[in-house]
Amino acid sequence: MSLVSLELQHQISQFLYREAKLLDDWKFRDWLAIFAEDVSYTLRTTPNAQTRDRRRSVEPPTTWVFNDNKHLLERRIARLETGMAWAEEPPSRTTHMVSNIIVEPTEVVDEYDVYVTYLLYRTQKEKDVTIYCGKRHDKLRKVSSGLGFQIFNRKITLDQVTYNSHNLSVFF
Repeated sequence: MSLVSLELQHQISQFLYREAKLLDDWKFRDWLAIFAEDVSYTLRTTPNAQTRDRRRSVEPPTTWVFNDNKHLLERRIARLETGMAWAEEPPSRTTHMVSNIIVEPTEVVDEYDVYVTYLLYRTQKEKDVTIYCGKRHDKLRKVSSGLGFQIFNRKITLDQVTYNSHNLSVFF
């Protein structure tokens, strides 16, 4: 494992913090602009596995929640913009927190593997509170526009086996 410079670590951390702010401020079009045209955006839950199965490397089936591309992300945003997305009426209030940011260079110049632990706090209506916790593996490339980086792959893994929210209309 090779380390990146402190300056690059700081730049990527700031990029991720700004991304979280875009989501919390409901600036979804600006958020979508930081994704590559060929992005893969997936979300899965963590399956439960017995210790004896893990020792034998037996993997239980994975439950995929999202397997989106940029077009599907854009359609989800367009739906939210109509004002007819009842799952978001009233709109959710979110706080996206990212931490434990690990940046690793890849074999491709200006492309990085970024590992993040995240917490997404969501509240809606008077008493609906949901907390999502998990890990993300992002693949970023340095670009000369926008926030300086572009996400071309995001793999999100919830720590929860099941989620207890009445809907899943937020972005991670």
